[in-house]
Amino acid sequence: MEQPDFDKRARARELAEQFAEKGDATGWFDALYREAKGNNELIPWADLEPNKYFKAWAESTGLSGNNRKALVIGCGLGDDACYLDDLGFSVTAFDISPTAIEWAKELHNGRDILFITADLFHPPLVWLEAFDFVLEVYTIQPLPIEMRSDVIDAIAKFVAPGGRLVVVTRGREEDELPDKLPWPLSRRELSRFVENGLRQTDFVVMLDDEGERRFVVEYRRED
Repeated sequence: MEQPDFDKRARARELAEQFAEKGDATGWFDALYREAKGNNELIPWADLEPNKYFKAWAESTGLSGNNRKALVIGCGLGDDACYLDDLGFSVTAFDISPTAIEWAKELHNGRDILFITADLFHPPLVWLEAFDFVLEVYTIQPLPIEMRSDVIDAIAKFVAPGGRLVVVTRGREEDELPDKLPWPLSRRELSRFVENGLRQTDFVVMLDDEGERRFVVEYRRED
């Protein structure tokens, strides 16, 4: 029997707390994928379709790949990577969870996408400033808030001169205090991308079915 959505999120929070107590901020991702045993219904974010907020933004802006190099950060089961592949990008997608990567490879066996297990903080050096388009969807918000600056710094390093970064996240106002995982981001927190040499070129606020905000933000690195 499929578990209700709130149960899936509660289990994710429980695992995150358990691993945090052991000093491991990211190990819970692979634990959650392994625990799911191939059932994507037990993964809160695994809808087996591209993120609807990113897709709406991409359609509204006429995003196309033209065989440019794209990187998907924290790709999970690869749905956003497949969407970029459909748009004509040459896609590399990584996740810290080996289980998620193997699962994505099985799901998208016929795709010309490079799925690879990698750590955001210790990526292949050839990836630095190497991608024309970088996509980050919901990978900042589940990590501890005290890591947020380091996470943003690491993501920004992948964007090539002249390249673009799109971030999709839950959003909050500056005076709102996040009270539970996933931790929404504020505009001020997101401004750290600008401190990393990127220029904000678009900022779209969308609402989900419960009225909660999603920010879709585009940045560019000058040539």
